[in-house]
Amino acid sequence: MTFRPQFYLMRSTVLFFICFLALTSCKQDKSKPKQTEANVKKEVLKYATGFAINYYKTHTEIIVTSPWPKSEDTYRYLLVEKGQTIPKHNETDIIIQLPINKIVVMSTTNIPTLEYLDIDDKLVGFPNTRFISSEKTRARIDNGEIKDLNNDLKINIELLLELQPELVIGFSVNGNDKKLDQIETFGIPVVLDGAWTEAHPLGRAEWIKFVGAFFNKKEEANRIFNDIESNYLKAAQIALKVNKKPTVFSGSMIKDVWYVPGGKSFVAKFLEDANTNYLWKENNSNGSLQLNFENVLEKANKAELWLGVGLFENKKQMQDQHKGYTYFDAFKNNNIYSYTNKIGPEGGLLYYELGPLRPDIILKDIINISHPNLLSDYENFFFKRLD
Repeated sequence: MTFRPQFYLMRSTVLFFICFLALTSCKQDKSKPKQTEANVKKEVLKYATGFAINYYKTHTEIIVTSPWPKSEDTYRYLLVEKGQTIPKHNETDIIIQLPINKIVVMSTTNIPTLEYLDIDDKLVGFPNTRFISSEKTRARIDNGEIKDLNNDLKINIELLLELQPELVIGFSVNGNDKKLDQIETFGIPVVLDGAWTEAHPLGRAEWIKFVGAFFNKKEEANRIFNDIESNYLKAAQIALKVNKKPTVFSGSMIKDVWYVPGGKSFVAKFLEDANTNYLWKENNSNGSLQLNFENVLEKANKAELWLGVGLFENKKQMQDQHKGYTYFDAFKNNNIYSYTNKIGPEGGLLYYELGPLRPDIILKDIINISHPNLLSDYENFFFKRLD
């Protein structure tokens, strides 16, 4: 199949750059009532800062403090086994009764999490199923076990109600989500996954504990995350063995704007842990910098590596879009890498789907590109060189 960048550009641009564009909004304050129970057990989170899990004798409490960038809202979910007494709570708290047998998710990033936790059989609906790349889940789509709900901007509510999901996991850009509000009016619990707001790659992966809590998969989620963390940290240690740090820059033009990852962003963290010299590392933004072409050319024209160039298939496509790309040494020396190495049968990128859960693989790819032969017999998984 021939991959069509123009077909996928809008969706993938949102998924990749959404973490940089800090749109803000306020709803109502969802304050937490005082707990009287003792002996609460708190989930240990090493990197994630946007949620917390508290285990009580009678229920589990999940608090999301970062549903979108710079959010001032807090969301509280109470997980209670069916037949058990519902604890005291605020009107704004969302009660979710367990076990959950049917689920709808709104982002492809949730697909690997469901598969890793071995609960993917509970997925009954998804908006725009063509964007799903996983072979396992695509087989269920082809078999009619997962229904296409149109798209995440205009959900097919009638079909959603027919599926009768007991939980919807969504995400929000700024808190103004009429589609999610509409779903809630039918009594279907909606929870917000804010993994994409985390600045540390391992923080994003740690949200597997968030999803796992809704399915009593605490131990499995911890084990999976610990393995990912161990792989990531080992790779970062290997990268420290080299002294030479190649200069690196990232991104490409979208219309008249070049979105450059801020120095405190998750992209910059990858480049730091891969032992590279990221040209915007001194910047303090955890979002993105919106620069013009001349700004980037002045600083990065002599850079050795150009990583994360976008959805281009080859250098000719780049040149056709913007002749200025040819002015960079990385272009001239064939040192440009995109994250389009794995493309699903309908054009979806596995990088967007699996990457957030497997930052260890992304890091190894970047190390392998930046320090060839450091990882013996390693072949890039997400990234490929453009010819």
